[in-house]
Amino acid sequence: MSTHRKALFLYTELAPYFLACVDRLVRDHDVEVHIVRWPLNREAPFDLRFADRVKVYERDAYDDQALLRLAHGIGPDITFASGWVDKGYLRVCRMLHKQGLPTVMCSDTAWRGDARQWAAVAATRLWLRRTFSHAWVTGEAQARYARRLGFPPLNIRTGFYSADTDRFLPLGERLLAQRTHHWPHRLLCVARYIPTKGHQLLCDVFAKLCDDGTAGDWELWIAGTGELHEQVKSSPSGRHTRIRHLGFVQVEEMPQVLEQCGVFVLPSTYEPWGVVVHEHACAGFPLLLSSAVGAGERFLGSGENGVRFAGGDATDMLKALRQLVQCSDAQLRIMGERSHALGAKWTPADWARVVMDLMKARREA
Repeated sequence: MSTHRKALFLYTELAPYFLACVDRLVRDHDVEVHIVRWPLNREAPFDLRFADRVKVYERDAYDDQALLRLAHGIGPDITFASGWVDKGYLRVCRMLHKQGLPTVMCSDTAWRGDARQWAAVAATRLWLRRTFSHAWVTGEAQARYARRLGFPPLNIRTGFYSADTDRFLPLGERLLAQRTHHWPHRLLCVARYIPTKGHQLLCDVFAKLCDDGTAGDWELWIAGTGELHEQVKSSPSGRHTRIRHLGFVQVEEMPQVLEQCGVFVLPSTYEPWGVVVHEHACAGFPLLLSSAVGAGERFLGSGENGVRFAGGDATDMLKALRQLVQCSDAQLRIMGERSHALGAKWTPADWARVVMDLMKARREA
């Protein structure tokens, strides 16, 4: 019989950055990890690799009763669930919560205070606290939502997402060392081509900047795929000679792309967090983020390592782009160094320590 402490993650779509955190948990704390996952997202077809002592189960292979039996057989010391979208996950957490074990709701949904969220608070507040003992969220706006849902402040943690800093921090050190005399004049956007990511507006505004003659020698590269890929790529601005569409790029291939680019841009109109921001901060990139990008609260000091602009506002985006492309290489380097320092402040090792801290918890009497 295994003597390892066990953590069960009832997850939706897995990504490499999450597995980097899990790997650190296994290595640093000798924890056995069990993950139930939803099917792979075709718009983010990551090549996933799992560490030893990580057991993965496919959600669609278990009905709710079988999932309960699986969880009972695992006997986890702590259980984490992605929000409350999967009713089977909720049933597992409710069962384990009754046994006095810590059950943690994980969420990146920010508090917006709209009618839909107030309705969710009214509908879920009572049963949610019978299901979860703690909430682990990404940032402060998400913590405000958790408090509205009834979680005591002491039972709420932030920092649920972390970039794979073991991959991106050394890359940032190398790139910063290479860019002493010249900074690459290429903007890089890494995002799925879906309506909320703002690709079309970004292409429109950057093309205008080029055509106005104020873009200098800058280019725009975009990595990703999705439902709007062909539409944006074939649009008048998307076909601009200074804009390049790279398609989906696997994690292992990203360093070659980053070596050729100098500023990270994310123009989303809805982006509760955005781990990609943390990744590029670690890589030493100045950041150009819309006001909708949640990760900006932790990784962007406006005026220090980049610029914020109003999400969906073409005029404000144009102003921000013009401000950044007019920076000297020396100014860009200072911003890149600041990004790197901010990115290093949260790591998978920190993430793993939160798991261990929560594992000691018991629900309030």
